[in-house]
Amino acid sequence: MERRQFIRQTAGLTLLSALPEIPFSLLANEEDVKLILLHTNDTHSRIEPFPDDGRKYGGMGGIARRATLVKQIRKEYRNVLLLDSGDILQGTPYFNFFKGEVEFTMMSEMGYDASTLGNHEFDNGAELLSDQLKFANFPFIISNYDFKDSPLNGKVIPNKIFEFSGIRIGVFGLGIKLEGLVLKRLYGNIIYNDPVKAAREQVELLKKKHKCDLIICLSHLGYSYHNDMVDDKKVATSVSDIDIILGGHTHTFLTKPDEVLSPNLKKTLISQTGFGGIYVGKIEIVFSKRTGQKSFQSSLMPLEKNFVKI
Repeated sequence: MERRQFIRQTAGLTLLSALPEIPFSLLANEEDVKLILLHTNDTHSRIEPFPDDGRKYGGMGGIARRATLVKQIRKEYRNVLLLDSGDILQGTPYFNFFKGEVEFTMMSEMGYDASTLGNHEFDNGAELLSDQLKFANFPFIISNYDFKDSPLNGKVIPNKIFEFSGIRIGVFGLGIKLEGLVLKRLYGNIIYNDPVKAAREQVELLKKKHKCDLIICLSHLGYSYHNDMVDDKKVATSVSDIDIILGGHTHTFLTKPDEVLSPNLKKTLISQTGFGGIYVGKIEIVFSKRTGQKSFQSSLMPLEKNFVKI
């Protein structure tokens, strides 16, 4: 099949498998705003479900099911933010043949709002990644890489602010150290900077200057290590005022977010959905405009083989 025809047909599949339309939910009351945060990580070019051959997670996942779920939730709720924490690429022949075009096109069709970069995004080199980003109509966000001497200079942003019903959401990204994970010739002159320092700078900017009501970190650092490597838990315990860290890299299934006390004794939620697009994470956040308080409720939603007929 000719490549463009294949991608157009596959893109159509994500839209055809939609559930019946549901009207928007009403807000709890005039003083509350509800935000639905959907997130994925380490989907690794898994366009189709895992083979249903008796293996663990067999028959689960698939980008059409994910698209159906996202479309359903967007029809049910007014304010929905869809984010990814990196390693979109590498893992099936779709990446080997199409170099990221299929993955980025599908995510664009689904309406992703932003993603960060994982180490596997560099498997074909920074120059090819830079070229493939034209298929993504959503931004890539990372604040601790210096791209000034890289083909990605000007194509990746340190943060982005989203606004829903008067609530400002600040999102920034953190990437893992590429040295030792990716060949030097592939990532070139990209400079890795301290994630904790970068996180403090981003929180200061987003919370104090831009008056964000919620701060989200898209992280591809990994959930937790038993050594000095910086991970999500170390960031959470070192940096105040990050509300949510959406993690990746370690393929950790967190059935509910880990709650970590930050230096100012406020809770930071850490969430991760495993790998392969088997689950979509959902965090419901209710903001009280009267008190300024936030409440959270979360779940992992499995994309099982009986989820929808494809």
